[in-house]
Formats: sequence, C-alpha cells, structure tokens
Amino acid sequence: MKIKSAEFVISNSEVSKCPDSKLPEYAFIGRSNVGKSSLINMLTERKSLAKTSGRPGKTQLINHFLINESWHLVDLPGYGYAKVSKSAKKTFQRFITAYFEKREQMLCAFVLIDSRHKPQTIDMEFMQWLGEHGVPFCIIFTKTDKLKPKALERNIESYKAEMLQTWTEMPPYFVTSSTTGMGRESVLDYIDSLNEQFLPQ
Repeated sequence: MKIKSAEFVISNSEVSKCPDSKLPEYAFIGRSNVGKSSLINMLTERKSLAKTSGRPGKTQLINHFLINESWHLVDLPGYGYAKVSKSAKKTFQRFITAYFEKREQMLCAFVLIDSRHKPQTIDMEFMQWLGEHGVPFCIIFTKTDKLKPKALERNIESYKAEMLQTWTEMPPYFVTSSTTGMGRESVLDYIDSLNEQFLPQ
C-alpha cells in the first residue's frame, strides 16, 4: 500500500464524537513509551503526524487520522500510565473500553509491544480482555533495532510461549523498527488486505 495522503481529523474523549463514518478503522494502542507515535509516523511516512514526546503518556485522547481518504488510523491513549492520577487512569480506561465496544468499523487493534522486554503482565491482561470481548487484534513488536537478532528472536519466542499457555494460537504479529522502517510494508499490506474484504468493490 502506498500512503498518498494522511491527515488529522479529530481528537476527543467521547466515542460518540468519533467521526460519523463507515470507513474501516485500525486502532494502535500499547503501554506508555512503547514508541506508538514514532511507529505511526513511520507507517505514514509523515514526520510529525502523531506527536512524539519524551514524556510517556502524551496521548490522552482518541485521535483519528484519515489515510488515503479511505480508512482511519486511530491513535489511542496508552495503558499503564506511570505518572497520571487514578482518576485519569479510570477516564482513559472508560473511553478506551467504550471505543472497542462501540466502534463496529474497527477491523483490527494493533497492540504494540516493546521487543526489549520479556512478557509484561499488563500487556497480557490487555490482550486477554480483547480476546474475551471478541476484539480482533495483532501484535506489533517495536524498537527491534535496539536488540541483536538473537536477543530479539529469544524475546519474541518468550512472548509466544507465554501467550500459548492461554491461547490456542498466536495472533498475527509484526516485527518493526521506526528507525529503520522494518515491518512497514508488512503492516500496511495486512491493513490493505482487510480493507479489500471490508470495502465494496
């Protein structure tokens, strides 16, 4: 897929105010500081489409971007904030939950996982919630350029082993680097394949 256009549409904290559109959506979500904004910018080849920050938890709203005038990329707040209040966490959790429960045009959630770390409980619990609520999702391993190939392979195998303790099979997963562009075509091709199934020919 070639990204011909990418534009910001709207930010909000209420699912009812999300774009009144039947276009397919793809949600990107992960723990704070997982490299979500950098990944979105890499995928769209726009240096500042999503705002990057050295401060984890910068994204605190549901952000819609219109891609190629045919589908929405949705940047969701991270889970696992370290530096926000309990009330703020509850607010984020509420509208993230509402988003996944109400946006029928959301075809796939991309759960970002920092490839440098062994399986984290909060990631496993979030994916378990998605599975229990019938939300289709994929995994995107980020920051793979920070690891040597063998260490990366070892960490991914560790995740597979952990997930297969409770899942019958691994969801689709992608190995990416916002620095080198690794995995860009694979992710976009996957989105393209889902769009073809969703959109009328």
